[in-house]
Parts: sequence; structure tokens; C-alpha cells
Amino acid sequence: MKTLRFILKYFFLFYIGGLTYCGIEMLYRGHTHWSMFLCAGIIFIYASVQNEVFEWDYPFWKQLLKVWIFALIAEFITGCIVNLWLGWNVWDYSNLRFNLLGQTSLTFALLFLPICAFAIIFDDYIRYLFFDEEPPRYKFL
Repeated sequence: MKTLRFILKYFFLFYIGGLTYCGIEMLYRGHTHWSMFLCAGIIFIYASVQNEVFEWDYPFWKQLLKVWIFALIAEFITGCIVNLWLGWNVWDYSNLRFNLLGQTSLTFALLFLPICAFAIIFDDYIRYLFFDEEPPRYKFL
């Protein structure tokens, strides 16, 4: 029963993370792709696991930095698979300055910072409200 609860919790978090990011993309770009749902779900799980690894007194900026770097790597790998390898052309940042193979760019990297911060806080409140975990509290410095 404990294993099933664990699996369902992380499936729920994966689903909420993917759905939330796709919603953000729909508002920003007017469309999304199922590969973004998978990528965002994985990133949200990574943000979520931070709660399992670190105590509440761990500085928020360090947690944010880890999630942000993970998100950038996940976006790049996803882009290399879906855009370069499979040729689906889900996105292309080639026309932006400071891009890496057209799969990530400095502009979008900076936009991911507040999204990653939101993901960390959103996960904390989901855990508190739906899974009876500790109420969120943060140490920013």
C-alpha cells in the first residue's frame, strides 16, 4: 500500500507538472506538444525530489539553481531528440542570439528561472494540501 501511494503521488506530480507547463506554453505560444508535457513532468519530479533530499533550511536559491540547470539540460536533450534527431520541429531557437544548436537559448533560459521557482513552490503546496506533508517555509539566503 505504501509503494502504491508513493507511485500515485509521483504520477500525480508528474501529471500536474506537465499539464501546468503545457498550459503556460498555450498561453505564451498558443500551442504546445506532447513532448513538452513529458519533459516538464520530469522536471517537476526533479523539483519535487528536492523536498525528499533537502531540509526546509536549505537555501531556496540553491534549490532553484539546481532545478533550473536540470530544466535547461532536460530542454536541450528533449530538443536534440524531438527536433534534431526525429525532425519534428517542435521549436527552433536558431534565430535567437546565444543559442545552443537551436535547442536552448539565453532568452528562454532566463524565462525558465521564474517558472522553476514557481514549480518548486507549487510542488510544496501540492504536497502540503494533497499529501498532508509539512507546510512550506523557505530560507532565501
